[in-house]
Amino acid sequence: MRHAIIASSSAVHGSGYLEYILDEIALLFKDTSSIVFIPYARPSGISHDTYTGIAAKAFAKINTTLIGLHTYDNPVEALKKAKGIFVGGGNTFVLLDQLYKRNLIPSLKQVLLEGTPYLGTSAGSNICGVSIKTTNDMPIIYPPSFNALGSIPFNINPHYLDPDPAHTHMGETRETRIQEFHEYNTTPVVGLREGSWLAVTPDDIILKGAHSAKLFTPHTKPNDIPTGTSLKTLK
Repeated sequence: MRHAIIASSSAVHGSGYLEYILDEIALLFKDTSSIVFIPYARPSGISHDTYTGIAAKAFAKINTTLIGLHTYDNPVEALKKAKGIFVGGGNTFVLLDQLYKRNLIPSLKQVLLEGTPYLGTSAGSNICGVSIKTTNDMPIIYPPSFNALGSIPFNINPHYLDPDPAHTHMGETRETRIQEFHEYNTTPVVGLREGSWLAVTPDDIILKGAHSAKLFTPHTKPNDIPTGTSLKTLK
């Protein structure tokens, strides 16, 4: 992956869809007026057409046309020819299942490696990591594999929430779940808080946004990492 924005969410509290990051998106896709949208994550089970329509309204604000990948007769060729790609949020298991079943994983990996600009939010960010094992989503469908694109050398946990000592909820926290993951896996995990994103360039991976992120590595105390931190050596 050479040019990408890997964002925790599609929106933050009090703002519209992609509004908080729209200036960054405009810079990412500055060399094209048309990009391919992958709507397979289907938040709340909405249709591919409905989801594409929602995303298209946001991109119209930066004079960019969005075309749903589901409308192409040959989606593999569509990815190979795309000048830019956006993968939206929703259910990560559903998204990855569709990418595998449509044989899109190899093509998506290749075009990102070659430099096609990529925007991922939530589930679309989860699939950039080594696996989707640190998603927050329910496994409502079983993809052929949990292995993802591996475009970055660590996993993402979007919408990361810190434990609230004043809360009466007695279930497991995000931190607990990620520690459980590290009992069986060694892949580092970056907990991206709402409104934060990773800016990927050919030379670096930098945390951006208003908030710090939480870095988890096996059998060590998690650390807060400030915005502006480089994660290129994390693996």
